[in-house]
Amino acid sequence: MGAARSQVFRQKILGGVLVALVWTPAGAEPAVPQTRQVASSAQPEGARRTVAEVDINSATPQQLNALPGFGPAYTRRVIAGRPYRSKNQLVTRGVIPQAEYERIRDRIAAHRPAK
Repeated sequence: MGAARSQVFRQKILGGVLVALVWTPAGAEPAVPQTRQVASSAQPEGARRTVAEVDINSATPQQLNALPGFGPAYTRRVIAGRPYRSKNQLVTRGVIPQAEYERIRDRIAAHRPAK
């Protein structure tokens, strides 16, 4: 009887966790990264695709962590080095290695902060 009760308890906990992950409060809008049109060399000329672009000067830690190869350490370093005049300053300032930059360069931008 104890094993059956334990199984029911686990199912209720799992169900609660799933609801918490999916539920969004009324009126809350999910964060949507800025998008831009990018021409892809693999596509015919004139064809465009939408790529989520993350502004390294204003992105949240969650948006930076979503970049391929990024984790808390790179995110802290990017935020600490703000503002950037160009996205390649991530490499020239030693924030991230060249290999990481190559992986994300099409997904980031460095919009100049408003004066």
